[in-house]
Amino acid sequence: MALRFLSQKVAQAVDEELMSVQGGFSIDQLMELAGLSVAQAVQKSFDVSSHQRILVCVGPGNNGGDGLVAARHLSHFGYKPALYYPKQPNKDLYRRLLRQCENLGTTMVENDQLEQHMDQTDVIVDAIFGFSFHGDVRDPFKQVIRAFQYTKKPIVSVDIPSGWDVMMGPTEQAAFQPHVLVSLTAPKECASHFRGQHHFLGGRFVSPALAEKFQFDIPNYHQADQVVEI
Repeated sequence: MALRFLSQKVAQAVDEELMSVQGGFSIDQLMELAGLSVAQAVQKSFDVSSHQRILVCVGPGNNGGDGLVAARHLSHFGYKPALYYPKQPNKDLYRRLLRQCENLGTTMVENDQLEQHMDQTDVIVDAIFGFSFHGDVRDPFKQVIRAFQYTKKPIVSVDIPSGWDVMMGPTEQAAFQPHVLVSLTAPKECASHFRGQHHFLGGRFVSPALAEKFQFDIPNYHQADQVVEI
């Protein structure tokens, strides 16, 4: 399936349109739909009977919010998610998403436990940085991005692999290739450098009028699926 890849500028404009008065969405609605898409992509890629343990690495922004939502849904799907969340913003939305995970008994992983949990998990969800990221990877995320480079465990990246340049792809600091990429709304230009096994598109909330305005395509989703493999 050939789809247009969006630049960072266009992707930002699409998000702004979605959350405008005309678009009608709130940020928590979009996070909920995006996180559900990620959880379904994990479910389609890794059977719960053999890949039950999921380590969700969460960043401080909207990408991290998607990861928290995904962790909640994965728990309801029968997986056993754990959260590595080293930089927690003091905002009500993120506190509520975290509490929802805690209420399900989700394990919290500290910095000194990260390596051990990566060794013991079955799948890693990379929900650290999204398409707004630019510049160098800084603490406290250097450790986990470095670990992505060397782990043999499959990684599922949310929207873009964390630390990649949104336009150019892998960088010196972040050259890892995820096993699964879950693009949200539309693939970003860096997705042309993805060499993993499964590329899903999620975020079944784009209207035909919005897609036409920004000149990208909406794929045909199957029945109630929230993701489609591209």
